[in-house]
Amino acid sequence: MLFNSFEFLVFLPIVFVVYWLLNNDLRKQNILLLVSSYIFYAWWDWRFLSLIIISSIVDFTAGTKIFKSETEKQRKAWLLVSLTANLGLLSIFKYYNFFAESFADLMNVFGWQPNDLTLNIILPVGISFYTFQTLSYTIDIYRKQFQPTKDVISFFTYIAFFPQLVAGPIERASNLLPQIEKKRVFRKEWFSEGIVQVLIGLFRKIVIADTIGIYVDMVYGNIELYNSSTIILATFLYAFQIYYDFSGYSDIAIGTAKLLGFKFHQNFNLPYFSKSLTEFWRKWHMSLSYWLRDYLYISLGGNRKGIKITYRNLMLTMLLGGLWHGSSWNFIIWGGIHGVVLSVEKYLKSTRYYEKIGSLSVFGYLITFLIVLLSWIFFRTQNVHSAIFAIEKALQLDFSKPFIGDINVLANSVLLLSLGVLFDLYLFNKKIHLEDLGAKFGVTKVATTAAIVVALINLFYSTSNNFIYFQF
Repeated sequence: MLFNSFEFLVFLPIVFVVYWLLNNDLRKQNILLLVSSYIFYAWWDWRFLSLIIISSIVDFTAGTKIFKSETEKQRKAWLLVSLTANLGLLSIFKYYNFFAESFADLMNVFGWQPNDLTLNIILPVGISFYTFQTLSYTIDIYRKQFQPTKDVISFFTYIAFFPQLVAGPIERASNLLPQIEKKRVFRKEWFSEGIVQVLIGLFRKIVIADTIGIYVDMVYGNIELYNSSTIILATFLYAFQIYYDFSGYSDIAIGTAKLLGFKFHQNFNLPYFSKSLTEFWRKWHMSLSYWLRDYLYISLGGNRKGIKITYRNLMLTMLLGGLWHGSSWNFIIWGGIHGVVLSVEKYLKSTRYYEKIGSLSVFGYLITFLIVLLSWIFFRTQNVHSAIFAIEKALQLDFSKPFIGDINVLANSVLLLSLGVLFDLYLFNKKIHLEDLGAKFGVTKVATTAAIVVALINLFYSTSNNFIYFQF
């Protein structure tokens, strides 16, 4: 089920009303959330519910066993069970064909042409997200940072909670599970904040991202037809398409959770207003960034074993972070670009020139955005060859024909993007977090905002386009 669909427009109010009618019975509320979450996911493909249930059973059991184990060997064995089961399923469904094709390509270099090793596998929506979420539970228990829950319903609800099931934010058990296990109280301020954030999320997705996406898809769908100016423009627009698409999803997820009495962590904080790539990753997809830091980078040794090992750990973290996004060399290269630049920034920070460079904040914003823009080319194209071809054409700097394509679509894209950027500038200058914006809205403001957003959605809505991060 998509957030930007008629089905969800019916689904959410029904769940909301029944949920708060059960306010005096926490267990019934949680059962309703669990059943609703399974229905939400099954709307896409009911068969893959089995994967979520398997992961839930494995990690509920593993968490309990790790906590009760008397020896370190037993604790490690049960952690290995959790890692093997979850990463095994993720590898089969997401990475098997990638590694099979890469192996076949390597063998072709040596003159051996193996039979087709690939399988006809469908990638389950959200598997990357709920795999990381459930792994954080067992790892935290192993590290003695969290105690396992005894309530099966609460744990299964934590894994499958529908607002963040298919594309995050990746919530830690330490934040979400205690909220599931205790009585929730309906709060008017949270209701206002939730409604406003859901509306802004829908606006960002349907009105801005989907409109921009029409022009981006047109250019990147036939990139050989367009000159450098058009490719640069489409890449620039894609940077904001993916931002408004994914931040829009996060807004809807966080807002929906608030309507039900839950508070998620912030997932985006105006990332394009960053003076360095290090700052960018503190603001972009924050739940993934902190997950990679806490469970991968630190597990590899972090910065505790010397500067060379630190750079190695940083590169491995970003390369694997790229692979997490997709089973393609494009994503690995994307992660590699970020890893190299982050390593350079870490080196510069250790020198006396860092303060001088940091004082040039305007150039910091520009350079950071240009690096991010370049890396997005690998994110958007289908393969490495297409990415290199797009970069080569862009570098030709042929501006003889500045705009090629549908000028009306381009004009709409620029207009709506301007509205989005102006709104972000307002939040940036006022230092307002979007999660808190609704607290300043009374009933009249909420109703007015809803009317404007609904009118704009009806004006620009064409089809229920998937969110970009669903493919990851």
